[in-house]
Amino acid sequence: MSRSAGEEAVPVVAARYLSPSVREALTEEGLSYMDATGNVRIVSDAPAMFIVDRGEDRDPWRKGRPRGTLKGEPAARVTRALLDFDREWRVRELITTSGASNGATYRVLDYLQREDLVTKNDDRYVVTDWERLLRQWSRDAPFPGDSHTARFIEPRGIETFLAKVAEDASTPFAVTGSVAAGEWATYAPAKAVYVYVTSIESAAETWGLRPNDAAPNVILVEPESTDAVQFVNTVPSSAGYRLAAPAQVASDLLNGPGREPAEGEFLILWMTDNEKTWRRG
Repeated sequence: MSRSAGEEAVPVVAARYLSPSVREALTEEGLSYMDATGNVRIVSDAPAMFIVDRGEDRDPWRKGRPRGTLKGEPAARVTRALLDFDREWRVRELITTSGASNGATYRVLDYLQREDLVTKNDDRYVVTDWERLLRQWSRDAPFPGDSHTARFIEPRGIETFLAKVAEDASTPFAVTGSVAAGEWATYAPAKAVYVYVTSIESAAETWGLRPNDAAPNVILVEPESTDAVQFVNTVPSSAGYRLAAPAQVASDLLNGPGREPAEGEFLILWMTDNEKTWRRG
């Protein structure tokens, strides 16, 4: 091949199958790719070219045990630990911190290695890119998932509601969504507040909320268990009420309606610029 021809060539990563997370990583590196399922992204300046198409998001040729996902409480516990803490992990440390079972932890780590979301050095695991891990988790386990939700109205508005819950030391809860994101990266005034609670009935009664499906300003979300990962590593807001961890809030917003995905992207920008603030050592 001549030098001029070589300079115009477009390097392309080709494989039988490229997973979504691998395709994201290639895109971030500015690399073109294609696989046999029809996933294609080829970009060139000279000659000007942009070709993109969507194929499979699961390997159709994979045999045996399913490839797995990050859906479900055990996977969420492992993922949140990997996101909330910036460290190298021995498996036993990750099990202790996450609260997931041995089997679940190994299954999640095996899946994340295949997706190039964690790497293993000797006996330690480390996250390769927390943002890609967050996005993969958000896709696999969309908000609110299997959680029960109920809609209410606080007649005097969101600020009154937040002042009320800030004074409540007896009800387990964690604020998520736009209101929580506004603590770190204000995007726009929130129209409703989402709150994780251990019991919708009890919380609604304690806070004096009225059921309202038509125009709610408070949405209560009840996970399947009272010690669910949504209540792990909460942080205090400047006003005194508890917020879900930034990684949880961002994941929830990316799956939300209306402008919420844009709010999630705005929060991720803040998380990128302030990683040492929200990821513990």
